[in-house]
Amino acid sequence: MPRVPQRELSVHWRGHVFQFGAKTSPTHHPTAGLRLLLIVFLLEAVVGPRLWLFTLLGLPLPPPWLRVSLLMGAALMLVRLFAGLSLSQIGLYRWREWSSTEKSYFVQTFFVANVVFSILFIDRLRAIVAEPSLWGRVGPVLATSLLWGFYQEVVYRGILQTELVRHIGSLRGILVANVLFTFGPLHFYHFYQPSSALPMFAGIFAIGLFFAVLFQRSGNLWIVGIFHGLGESYILGTLVQ
Repeated sequence: MPRVPQRELSVHWRGHVFQFGAKTSPTHHPTAGLRLLLIVFLLEAVVGPRLWLFTLLGLPLPPPWLRVSLLMGAALMLVRLFAGLSLSQIGLYRWREWSSTEKSYFVQTFFVANVVFSILFIDRLRAIVAEPSLWGRVGPVLATSLLWGFYQEVVYRGILQTELVRHIGSLRGILVANVLFTFGPLHFYHFYQPSSALPMFAGIFAIGLFFAVLFQRSGNLWIVGIFHGLGESYILGTLVQ
């Protein structure tokens, strides 16, 4: 009996099952890879995601918007000038270079995520809308939160995971990068809150694993960065009082 050919998924469904098409594996030189790891070590362990180096040196901490902007600028500049890679090599490539699947998945998920978050945080959003005095403060906090989430993906997925996958393979690279994302300097402070540490770390690991697999399958850092930033914007940005 002849085999009935299977129908391919529509371009609008492929992204939801991580079918983004073949992606090229990282091919940068091992020296550049070592420098990528040094960038992560510098930003996360030395300077610190919350600039604890400033505190140790007795320097005043800059406001959050400036802190996050400086960290993002430093990360991208170091990738270009120190590691010698183009930003497209860590997943930041132009919209016109996105596949149809990437574009469709991004637009759909962005819309659905906004609807879901709006429902989850409806009380906070109503309070903000009802209080005009908050409007001037909400914008900067939302923008900073979006950039903060994007920065985390640049460091842990774009830089760290890219190099670890090249060096030790996809599975181990993803897991090691996500363990460092979950329990490393970025979220280490949860260890000081024993009562909530376990559920927090479980949630962080699960969300991080989703972003890690999405990035590995799509190769698109814009998608995971914006989605992470969107979540941060709703969770942190709507806390303005």
